Amino acid sequence: MKVLIGLMWLLHWLPLPILGRLGEGMGWLLYIYMRPRRRITLTNLRLCFPEKTEQERRVIARRHFQAYARSALERGILWWAPESRLKRLIQIEPAVPFDTLDKGPTILLCPHFVCLEIPGIALVLNSDYSVCTIYARQKNQVVDDAILKGRSRFRPVTLLSREKGVKPIIRAMRDGLPFIMLPDMDFGIRDAEFVPFFGVPAATLTATARIAAATGASVVPVITTFLPGYRGWKTTFYPAWTDYPGDDILAATERMNAFIEERVRETPAEYFWAHKRFKTRPPGAPDVYRRGDE
Repeated sequence: MKVLIGLMWLLHWLPLPILGRLGEGMGWLLYIYMRPRRRITLTNLRLCFPEKTEQERRVIARRHFQAYARSALERGILWWAPESRLKRLIQIEPAVPFDTLDKGPTILLCPHFVCLEIPGIALVLNSDYSVCTIYARQKNQVVDDAILKGRSRFRPVTLLSREKGVKPIIRAMRDGLPFIMLPDMDFGIRDAEFVPFFGVPAATLTATARIAAATGASVVPVITTFLPGYRGWKTTFYPAWTDYPGDDILAATERMNAFIEERVRETPAEYFWAHKRFKTRPPGAPDVYRRGDE
């Protein structure tokens, strides 16, 4: 792993168009050779886009592997490039929502798009804010150290353990730290409800709505996608949700999933399809990831 990290450091000096194309080439190879992840990706796409042809879904799957590999390789720029280069490459639209952040507790809702590392960096580079977020330590210590140093290179980041529940999150938010919330992975049915995602029941954490209710936090979705022409990344801060979460936590969670669906349809290849989003099934429902023909 030290060799891999060293290679990423060397490659981060390359111009982004070269690095991006190199990452896409790696992704094309991964699509061919990582058959289990390819199968998961295609299963997810069949469930979520039944209206598309099989060929259309395979195109999205291949482009997803290319986007994911590209984002992984470009992470070296986030970890080691000077602040001036990052500010040139990260385009913020329409602007950092300082009025909302200054008003009180804020949840930055960051669904799992491949450029997930960038929203927090976009914020700290353009404000005096630090952030807090959930972090699961990596099995490899070299990789873990690189990620932690990369995320905290401009300002300390408060990392919280999922196992300790929401109380540390609420304390950090009340201390003035925006909470970067990653709401859309399958962690089982604990603290989750089955909520439609592209019409498929998906075990979805209700923590976004529950934390917002407990703290009175504003919920600001923020998503980073690739700019065309290998020019960098666009980080979009969406307007804070009004009347959220309301009195119905389940309805609020459905609203969150519907918003994520809309964003996925805009850039489908950049969503993280290689995760078993529908691993947890309602009672009696079959396992959708059983081996089958691709």
